[in-house]
Amino acid sequence: MVDAEYAKHVVVMTEQLVEYPHAPASIAQDQVDSVVVVERVGDPSKIGGGATRMTTNPRELLIARKAADVIEHSGYFEDGFSIQTGSGGASLAVTRFLESKMVRNDITASFGLGGITATMVDLHEKGLIKKLMDVQSFDAHAADSLGRNPNHIEISANQYANPSSKGATVDQLDVVILSALEIDTDFNVNVITGSDGVIRGASGGHCDAAAGAKLTIVVAPLVRGRIPTLVNRVLNTVTPGKSIDVLVTDHGIAVNPAREEVKARLEAQGIQTFDIKALQQRAELLVGTPAPITYTNKIVANVRYRDGSMLDQIKQVAK
Repeated sequence: MVDAEYAKHVVVMTEQLVEYPHAPASIAQDQVDSVVVVERVGDPSKIGGGATRMTTNPRELLIARKAADVIEHSGYFEDGFSIQTGSGGASLAVTRFLESKMVRNDITASFGLGGITATMVDLHEKGLIKKLMDVQSFDAHAADSLGRNPNHIEISANQYANPSSKGATVDQLDVVILSALEIDTDFNVNVITGSDGVIRGASGGHCDAAAGAKLTIVVAPLVRGRIPTLVNRVLNTVTPGKSIDVLVTDHGIAVNPAREEVKARLEAQGIQTFDIKALQQRAELLVGTPAPITYTNKIVANVRYRDGSMLDQIKQVAK
């Protein structure tokens, strides 16, 4: 929607032309330069793959269950709370474990935000989430829901997270669950570059949701294969540690020292927490310390924060 508003030339691909006027329209006629009719735009069965898949991995499900327990006892799990889950198997699976807790505690969420999934749609249709604010449909079921559920609301990325707008939806969030490629002992998060220093993905609204939510939880395995996820220092910072409140791993939970009240609530309910440096040392004990990466002086990308300021720079990996 934002791309269509500001692009110099907008081309719309479609499988079907309908009688004028088509409504409701996500992209209005005065924003479109060309329309191309094709036999098939893409394969909808491939939607929801990769990072946006619904996991069956036991380790990711363990992390998701732990994260749901953290939410329940964080002090923010109350009737009318709002929630967003990020991409990644464990973060998407958290909603699966929240359902029984919401029913048991007679709690209904005011809205679910972000990349909407089939699980969120399911909770909405069961009356456990009143409204869905959808900036990106993560699977075909979520896309279909837009057409049949009047309280499944399409929003632009501008409305979703623009800190300069009159109101960003992320600023109304109570809880967000996010994933990470790396997180360090200062809670800084990297979601762009892999352990080899090469760009692997996009950050989406990671830093926006983390900054806006009252409680930001990062879920990640302590190690991936022979690579530690929790490190002394991330290769590149995408979301500053000041925005991260809790880290949930398969080996334990760490709470940002700035959120002692959250730590106290969790421990009062019997949820054990660890110093993040102790968890990092455990990761190092399990897989060792990765060899340092050699870079050239060439800058291949700038990492900018949500206010436009320069947060980091990504250098070219030496061959």
